[in-house]
Amino acid sequence: MKKLFLLSLFCCLFAFSFAQDFPEKPNTLVNDYANVLSADQKQMLESKLVTFNDSSSTQIAIAILKSVGDYDINEYAVELGRKWGVGQSGKNNGIMIVVAVGDRKISIQTGYGVEGALPDIYAKRIIDNDIKPNFKAGNYYAGLDAGTTSIIKYTKGEYKNDGPKASSSKKGGIGSIAIVIFIVVIIIIIIRKGGGGGGSVIGGRGASNALFWGMLFGSGGGRGGNSGWGSGGFGGGSSGGGFGGFGGGSFGGGGSSGSW
Repeated sequence: MKKLFLLSLFCCLFAFSFAQDFPEKPNTLVNDYANVLSADQKQMLESKLVTFNDSSSTQIAIAILKSVGDYDINEYAVELGRKWGVGQSGKNNGIMIVVAVGDRKISIQTGYGVEGALPDIYAKRIIDNDIKPNFKAGNYYAGLDAGTTSIIKYTKGEYKNDGPKASSSKKGGIGSIAIVIFIVVIIIIIIRKGGGGGGSVIGGRGASNALFWGMLFGSGGGRGGNSGWGSGGFGGGSSGGGFGGFGGGSFGGGGSSGSW
């Protein structure tokens, strides 16, 4: 009985210490437990990520810690993402960023739902190109700001759609010219058939109006051709309120890590 009691006590203490290693679920997306960000820097990052969450339902959570202890930082980030429930339940579209300042390590882990948009190689590229150079210079805010900007662009598809966008624009221009030529030919035929006084059926202002409407619709006057409308960007918008809480997403171990 004594051995059983001691074993039970040991298990309870182990479980308690394990739970203590992970911060409780917060009510913000940016959580600086190491106090390396100023209040303004934290607020700017928070507003940016809340806006993205409101616009896309994809949640990017940041935890800045002094150390992850004996844990592998990737395993820690996965477990923390699961514990907090980053992302939406069913969609699993959460991204967990863990920075261990004392260990000089960072990990980006993705939920099942965003592994396709942000595969491991992209996460590694963001860490190496956007985050690590700034962290080496001691600028944690700049690194996280640049890193989250790239994550947002990858998950929105902006980095992968540059080619198709240019091709679509070129095709649209050719189509516009063809429509204008077609309308001009129709006008000429109608004027010739009208002959003499009959030409007044579509002369003067009538011809001008026809050309105007033909050019408007043929030139892609529809808003889909304008990058400001068609890009689906989130910049400049207001989040319309604070963070509404994590949605219960899960993680599958996709992502990458690095040290500086």
